Amino acid sequence: MAVTLAACGGSTGATIENTEAKEETTEAEAPAEAAETAEAAGENFHIGIVTGSVSQSEDDRRGAEAFQAKYGEENVTLAIYPDNFTEEQETTIQTIVNLSDDPDMKAIIVNQAVPGTTEAFRRIKEKRPDIICIAGESHEDLPEIGSAADLVVNNDFVARGYLMIRTAHELGCDTFVHISFPRHMSYETMSRRVAIMKEACNEFGMKFEMETAPDPTTDVGVPGAQAYILEHVPEWIEKYGTNSAYFCTNDAHTEPLLKMLLEHGGYFIEADLPSPLMGYPGALGIDLTAEAGDFEKILAKVEAAVVEKGGAGRFGTWAYSYGYTVSAGLAEHARNVILGTSELNDIDAISAAYGVFSPGAEWNGSNYTNVDTGVKSDNVFLIYQDTYIMGDPGHYMGSTKVEVPEKYFTVK
Repeated sequence: MAVTLAACGGSTGATIENTEAKEETTEAEAPAEAAETAEAAGENFHIGIVTGSVSQSEDDRRGAEAFQAKYGEENVTLAIYPDNFTEEQETTIQTIVNLSDDPDMKAIIVNQAVPGTTEAFRRIKEKRPDIICIAGESHEDLPEIGSAADLVVNNDFVARGYLMIRTAHELGCDTFVHISFPRHMSYETMSRRVAIMKEACNEFGMKFEMETAPDPTTDVGVPGAQAYILEHVPEWIEKYGTNSAYFCTNDAHTEPLLKMLLEHGGYFIEADLPSPLMGYPGALGIDLTAEAGDFEKILAKVEAAVVEKGGAGRFGTWAYSYGYTVSAGLAEHARNVILGTSELNDIDAISAAYGVFSPGAEWNGSNYTNVDTGVKSDNVFLIYQDTYIMGDPGHYMGSTKVEVPEKYFTVK
């Protein structure tokens, strides 16, 4: 059963950080009067948040910084796993596990939960079973990480696989182009979403095409992967036409993809982990320093720039950053659970916590169902926010109110 989240709205080594958020970050620094700090409330616990670096997962990192800014660095510890986490998995594991050395640590959130997170959670539970382990946007198979984590929350790859194609069709697209690489396609969430997208394209009479781009975690790095996208998008537009919509599974690919689509034509429904900050500022060449932390102003400025470049009606996003909201919202939820005001696996409570950082946005979600066994998980949830198409004026697509046909939940 789908549950509408009515209240929702936002190292290259084992380095643990406990610093204040930098002035230049795009964080929502809550006023001191907006909430008591943990210290003022007499709380004696710490929350740790592990994310990727700014270069790989900026929104995830900014959300962690926003939560730390709200409750203080004395209560919130931040850590960064290596950019090349596939080659440095033991470092990734140790970065997460090291947080449990703090005797006051009560919850650890990893967003995105890259390979190694499951093993890290198992090691933590062996010595500190009292610590709540939460995974945001897992890269590992959901049943596997769900067996080690207390809570897992991913974007709804099932519903979104259908809804992105439906939205592209409604906008007049005749082709949907999926850009990824073998590592990502080995993940159940992403391979299953591709199968759903193919089925949806068949339903709506569209062509589904797949293109392979370099993995930024390999030797080519982020610069090489981005250069590949810059070079090949014009070729793809010529090949598939200007009524083609594009989707990439990697954050680092997003900015060059947007830049080229703005120049050469084509559509972009939303990012893999949507946000007006995901790729758009760099692709558009805009400075959002003055708008930092205010997603309404951020979206308005991004939208105005998209329209100015002739992209009205062709580019979409979520009004509030998914990665930002997951980092901050899951930490907020963990705090509420520790204080005894929320139940860990209550989707309405998760909704309320997300709503602190994304006020007013509409979300929808459901428990994850294992497509092989048909078993519905009690501690793994899939969620998504309504799609906003930028224009003059822009508009929401009403995606959260669309009933996804039941057959798509068993497509694999």
